[in-house]
Amino acid sequence: MRIARIETLLRGPLAVVLVHTDDGLTGIGQTAPYEAAGSVEILHTMIAPHFLGRDPWDVEALVDACLRTHYKFPGSFVHRALAGVDTALWDILGKAVGRPVSKLLGGHARASVPMYASSMRRDIGPEAEAERLAQAVADHGFRAVKIRVGEAMGRDADAAPGRTERIVPHTRRVLGDAVEISADANGGFSVGRAIRVGRLLEEYGGFHFEEPCPFADLEQTAQVAAALDIPVSGGEQDYSLAQFHRMITGRAVDIVQPDIGYIGGVSRARKVAVLAEAAGIPCTPHCANDSLLQVFTLHLAAALPTCFQYQEWSIESTAWSRGVYAPMLEVIDGAVAAPTAPGWGVEVDPEFVRAAERRTSGL
Repeated sequence: MRIARIETLLRGPLAVVLVHTDDGLTGIGQTAPYEAAGSVEILHTMIAPHFLGRDPWDVEALVDACLRTHYKFPGSFVHRALAGVDTALWDILGKAVGRPVSKLLGGHARASVPMYASSMRRDIGPEAEAERLAQAVADHGFRAVKIRVGEAMGRDADAAPGRTERIVPHTRRVLGDAVEISADANGGFSVGRAIRVGRLLEEYGGFHFEEPCPFADLEQTAQVAAALDIPVSGGEQDYSLAQFHRMITGRAVDIVQPDIGYIGGVSRARKVAVLAEAAGIPCTPHCANDSLLQVFTLHLAAALPTCFQYQEWSIESTAWSRGVYAPMLEVIDGAVAAPTAPGWGVEVDPEFVRAAERRTSGL
């Protein structure tokens, strides 16, 4: 079995990747969302040549070799593009043996994956936000939620005056003590302000505090983690395994959050989870939308022992992520069942294929 063609389907900020083998198998993957046209260009010019004609079973070796070749270009877009090919190859391997990808990643560590309802919005007041989170809890049985505090990379600004100080206690009052509450600052705070917000979260029984400081400033995040009892999490923006090693061994975070799309695929995200397991900390992969990345992340979380906490489940519905694949995943009683179908267990929606801009690299 050899990789014969690599095809991209671009629609808006999303690019689905189809890898075709010479014996008729097709694997479904996806680049990281947003600026997907740039990822597609890099995929065809820099990534695809390293995979065409090769054996899909060598996926991890091929990923490593590709990145070594492009050592002068270690940035985000190379990894975003690489994720599209890597995830499609894992789908091929699962289909080739008739097993879910999660089984290939080590087997099922759990029969279902507990999820937290993750808000992506700051343009909403505490009252309306707590109301819609309460509805998500009622509709799907979530036992944990995550709110947004501060402003993304905001240098201590808030999305609205006093919003952070109001949304934390109000959400607790509305949801009660039976629901865990986490908060994401998206790198919005300085050390001092982050510690004060972290103590507010501790006062109201917060579960974890995500990206309190700008993600590249590990030393700042480490100071916050050392000062607080509430677990501090981070890692979604990072793509360097060496940076994840520093983050974990230096105890800059208490929970590590690699994003499959940003780090370069399942092969590399799994390595971060193993680093976390060795260090004795949980891994909660970042998954901020309901594209195919939600499927990939489910398989990883079902298989890896260190992914034992609530995993991220976006409650937002965006037009660009609808009608991409089927069957859609569903949260029932706060969890998603571990996968059972071969590969990723999904197919690309024919309407998406018809509407997408197609491009192919082949032998």
